[in-house]
Amino acid sequence: MNYFSSDFKLGILGGGQLGKMMLYETRKYDIQTIVLDPSNEAPCKIACNEFFQGDLMDYDTVYEFGKKVDVLTFEIENVNVDALQQLEKEGITVYPSAKTLKTINNKATQKLFYIDHNIPTAEFTRFAYSDEMENAIKNESLSFPFVWKSARFGYDGQGVKVIRSFADIEGLPNGECIAEKMIPFKNELAVIVARDPHGNVKTYPVVEMEFHPEANQVEYVICPARIDKKVADKAQEIALKVSEAYEHVGLLAVEMFQTEDDKILVNEVAPRPHNSGHYSIEASYTNQFEQQIRAILGLPLGNTESKVAGIMVNLVGDENYTGAVVYKNIEKIMAMEGVTPHIYGKRETRPFRKMGHVTIVNEDVTKARVIAEEVKKSIKVISE
Repeated sequence: MNYFSSDFKLGILGGGQLGKMMLYETRKYDIQTIVLDPSNEAPCKIACNEFFQGDLMDYDTVYEFGKKVDVLTFEIENVNVDALQQLEKEGITVYPSAKTLKTINNKATQKLFYIDHNIPTAEFTRFAYSDEMENAIKNESLSFPFVWKSARFGYDGQGVKVIRSFADIEGLPNGECIAEKMIPFKNELAVIVARDPHGNVKTYPVVEMEFHPEANQVEYVICPARIDKKVADKAQEIALKVSEAYEHVGLLAVEMFQTEDDKILVNEVAPRPHNSGHYSIEASYTNQFEQQIRAILGLPLGNTESKVAGIMVNLVGDENYTGAVVYKNIEKIMAMEGVTPHIYGKRETRPFRKMGHVTIVNEDVTKARVIAEEVKKSIKVISE
């Protein structure tokens, strides 16, 4: 099929920043794109060929949208899977598949999938309702501390909470969830795997993630991860095993824990471009967004190696500001060596909302990390 400067149409469910960065690549190749998003102010709106506003969880909306395209993908997991399954039955190509998405977008199902496929993961208990956890604690089948995770709709630090006492359970949504054993770990790592429809696979280098202690959001992504080669090889090996088990097409971001004794445990996955791969825009030979397009269209996969060390700093709304966004001191960071800001196009900021990111590249990862710290201290996402 001719994708370039043709009538071929790629559909994207979700019009946020991940879709916007995918559109950088489709415009490079002159591939027609159609985007569906609930917001009329979605970041993708200015860059796609056609934009439709609609509910991603509504069956009819997703189904009718899917019939307009040749290949359908998504930049967010919270979409109507039943509609995707029907579109597949009618011959529309959906990548990653509805089957893959259905397993991944429920954390309880995802964890059971790892058990079934002998993939190492933290011990957990599944509950139909959050209030069942109290009885489990009283019966001593569950003990403090543990990590509560909502089975559905968790995103950007939402739907996850460390539970240290009965008081922490109060106010939790009373829906399906898992209680996961607290893991003493050295590092949180991630590997992005690209897989095409023919089963060809490439992995990006292992990255190290540093999280904000309150918001549970990634603050820094460091590539390459500052870990022993044996640990990195083990992480790559497990990421490939996860990819093979899912038989996904497109990108799969595999998030993992490196334990105190250097075991690798899979935390969770995302079947799309991911925050842990943003560094690749400046640091890699083929960035993750171009790779996603290559993979889902069956084009040759690009080189995943890094040209230089890369660090990504998330730009999130200051916790004390809500309103029309202002990027304070952005000129200061742009004067720093190897620094590139990416602004997502969201006009309104609120506490911890992802508003952009900054990439720092340097031949020396240690120097890049120092500059990243200075970037983090300097730029503030506030409101007028």
